[in-house]
Amino acid sequence: MAVVASLTDRKSVQPGIQSLVDLVSGGMEQVNQIILSKAGSNVELIPEIAKHLISSGGKRLRPMLTLACADMFGYQGDGHVTLAASVEFMHTATLLHDDVVDESDMRRGKLAARKLWGNQASVLVGDYLLGQAFKMMVDVGSLEALRILSEASAIIAEGEVMQLGAAKDIATTEAQYLKVIEAKTAALFAAAAEVGPVVAGESAEMKKAARSYGMELGLAFQLVDDALDYGGSSADLGKDVGDDFREGKITLPVVFAIQRGDDKDKAFWKRCLETDGIEDGDLDHAIELMSRYDAIADTVERARSYGDSALKALDRLPAGAHQTALAEAVAFCIARVS
Repeated sequence: MAVVASLTDRKSVQPGIQSLVDLVSGGMEQVNQIILSKAGSNVELIPEIAKHLISSGGKRLRPMLTLACADMFGYQGDGHVTLAASVEFMHTATLLHDDVVDESDMRRGKLAARKLWGNQASVLVGDYLLGQAFKMMVDVGSLEALRILSEASAIIAEGEVMQLGAAKDIATTEAQYLKVIEAKTAALFAAAAEVGPVVAGESAEMKKAARSYGMELGLAFQLVDDALDYGGSSADLGKDVGDDFREGKITLPVVFAIQRGDDKDKAFWKRCLETDGIEDGDLDHAIELMSRYDAIADTVERARSYGDSALKALDRLPAGAHQTALAEAVAFCIARVS
């Protein structure tokens, strides 16, 4: 197997997902057809809401991981396509649910479904998509793939509840926060990658390596999102900059800024996040504090470390075009904020 270089060697791993997109383009065409078909229903509101979110863009990185992690072993069936579609449905369902829980107004640069159709409809359509996802998993006929994805679904829900418990709690530690994002974000990346070698009938070693790659990539991806919420743009995020702050979310940049601040700084965070006392200019002050205490920069460094771990896991998988493309996807995730 070829050695995939660290992200610290910028010339060896070029950031981008175009190579991955090109490699799985045929499979993704089938995935998109399945998504449009399975989002249909005689209940008019269901396809209307589902297609609002599905058609609003998104890189579809998670289903591409499933396809690539099966294709790299020369898999010739179509089970990975069905599993990839189920992964995307799981992700879409969590987005619908998240926007309700977080009271978000924007998603991928468009009004969130809950703003157009209400919270109840958004939650129920999310439930419908989860049901369709599980039906597709059963259709593939792999109990192992069904176990992996169903466990991921439960873990994601646990992560959302953990995040709800940590919301507005400025005593949240780095370890506690990382546990949250491992569950609510990285678990689906890990499962999406792992079911590739599963459906291809590969060894336990290959399944473990693919899962590790997905988990580490998912952690890096979420930490970059956290950094972008304070140091990015609305175009990067597909939502308003500072939404995490306004929603009282405790993310890693906030954890760092609180831990490193003095009593006056802690009082500021307590007022803004624990008592909903945000005033004009507070977001700018929060960003200034993060800059003062290197909170955003250190969050990016954590993301880069997880990216390097993803590459180490990838090195255990077969060398070739897919391995290279998956390495470039890691670099792309980090480069969004670099």
